[in-house]
This record gives sequence, C-alpha cells and structure tokens, in this order.
Amino acid sequence: MSPHNDAPSPNGSFTNGNSFNGLSVRSQAVQHIFNQAHFDNFETSSVESMDIHRPLLPGIYVPTVAFFDSATEDVDVKTTSTHAVRLAEAGVAGITTQGSNGEAVHLSHKERSLVTRTTRKALDDAGFGYMPIIVGCGAQSTKETIELCNEAAADGGDYALVLPPGYYQGLFSKDTIVSFFKDVASASPVPILIYNYPGAVSGLDLNSDAIIELAQHHNIVGCKLTCGNTGKLNRVAAATRAATMSEPGSGFMCMGGSVDFTLQTLIGGGSGVIGGMANIAPKACVKLMNLFEAGELKEARRLQAIVARGDWAAIQGGIIGTKAALMAHFGYGGYARKPLPKPSKEETRKWRDAFEELVKLEKSL
Repeated sequence: MSPHNDAPSPNGSFTNGNSFNGLSVRSQAVQHIFNQAHFDNFETSSVESMDIHRPLLPGIYVPTVAFFDSATEDVDVKTTSTHAVRLAEAGVAGITTQGSNGEAVHLSHKERSLVTRTTRKALDDAGFGYMPIIVGCGAQSTKETIELCNEAAADGGDYALVLPPGYYQGLFSKDTIVSFFKDVASASPVPILIYNYPGAVSGLDLNSDAIIELAQHHNIVGCKLTCGNTGKLNRVAAATRAATMSEPGSGFMCMGGSVDFTLQTLIGGGSGVIGGMANIAPKACVKLMNLFEAGELKEARRLQAIVARGDWAAIQGGIIGTKAALMAHFGYGGYARKPLPKPSKEETRKWRDAFEELVKLEKSL
C-alpha cells in the first residue's frame, strides 16, 4: 500500500534467467496441490527429506492490521482473532503478521509474539490449521533479525518476511545487503521471503539481479515487491520459474506488494499479492485472482479498476485510513498507536467515502 517506484532495474538484470532450471522443487511451496506428474522433471530430494508443513500457495496474502484497546493501547487479542478468521473465511491463501499494516515498529518483541500466537490459535480453532502465517522479521542488525525469525517459529509462524536494514546504508559495502540476507536465511529456522519496500528503508531498492541471486539460497523461498516495479517482478518471476496458480514452477513465490497491480503481477508470471487493502476487501481480491485464472479477463479488468481505486485510498491514508475504513464499514478497527494521530471527523468521513465503492463490491460477494 505504499507509493510505487517504477524505476527500471539495471540493464542485465535478466541474464540469469536459466539459473533455476536445475533446482529441486521447494518443499515449502505449491507442490501438494498438483499431481505428482508435474514433478517428474524435477529433483525431489528436498521434498523427501523435509517435513512439508503449511505450504505457501499462490494467491492473496493479507498483512493484517494490528488492533489496540482504545484506552490502554494494549494489543486487542479478541479483535485480532476475529479479524484473522474473517480473512480466512474469505478465501485468502495466508496471513502475514508484523508487516507495515501491523505496526511492527510500534510493537515490542513480546507484543509481536502475542499477535502471531493469537492469530495462529484463532486460525487453528476455526478449522484453518492448514493456513500459513508469514511473520515480519525486519530489524536493523543481522543478530536481531535472526532473533525475530526464531521467535516467529516459536510462535507458530511458518515463514519470515524480512526487510533489509537501511539506517546505516551510507556505510554499506556493495555486498552488505546480499550478505545480510544470506546470513539470515542460513540461520533462520523458518524459510524467508525478501521484502523489497524502499519507502520503509530510506530508499534502499534491491534490483532484480540481487533478488535472483538470493533466490538460489535453499532457505529463501519468495519475495514481496512493494516497490511496484512490474518489470523487476517479471524478470524475477521468469528467472526463478516462480509458482503460479496453474503451474508449480520451482516453487519460488514472486509476490506483488499491492493489490492495485494484481493483474499486472499475474500476467507477468507472479505468484500472487501480499496486499494490505485485503484487510478491507479480501473477497474482492480473491475474486480478482480467480477471474484471471478462469480466463475472464474483461470482468477481471473491471474488478481490478475498482480494487485499484480502493487501494489508492489505502495508499493515501496508510494505516490511519485503513483503520478508519474498517471502523466505518465493518464496526471495528480502532486507531493506530501514538504518535500516529487519530483521524478527525472530517477525515473519517473522507476515508469512509473513499472506500465505499470497494466495500459495496465486497459485501456483494
């Protein structure tokens, strides 16, 4: 839900396009929904030697909002649970905790764990024990990032979504970020996805060469491209033979980072979207994916336009606007933690109206 940066990746970013032809199928990805015949041309040693647990499937993943008590700002466990179940019932492929929408930077380690444990229990109790949870584990040091990955695993998370550190990037060498991801992936007890979101890390923007190189690490199983660069997404998806809704590929998950370019992601060979606006309209986002897969492109383009207009409101309002829309249209959501401000009455009306078309679509499904 961030503003997108469509600056092209450097020339030559597509030179490693065949580098994944010899990889074994990734044990965490899409293989269990396909007939075994799909894998006759792949090595399967990694599948046989590892416990396949809550695989990532192509689809819509929701970086959930963090909910707080309006008086104390403590984590609202009840709303965290009911919201997770609402999303699961809408048909999303998985949930992400501690993302940008989850106000991870406002949470202590203990609170991060509470949100992930609460989400896992809610899904299990509601019959969605198979649904994977991706946990945001970004931090400024390699050591703390690995610590967060370990905590995520202990809390019931299945994967870690990792931002690169950006605070000291002026002191980085040309190899610092690649080394960071390799070090984290090698030490993490759960597979990781690279989170490329320049707006959150002082403009640091991984190009397709770096992501393709990192994707060859056995414990790096995907990426989320909130940079909005669809050319980069296409290069990464092609080079990694990313999983799609119809083909398992290598199992690598090449994910768009915002639902306003869902169709562009899918046409470019991407695996789906991890998009914050799906907190408001998960059914609409899932419907859009399904229309594309069914070949109903005219209707898919119509829905994409509605979703994109709704996502523009989410981009403009950020977590403040998203929570205001949840409150106005669904009766829950609350406010962001201080120092983020509460919206005024005028602002609340603005966000309610901005999401009205999208919510009307959502409630019709």
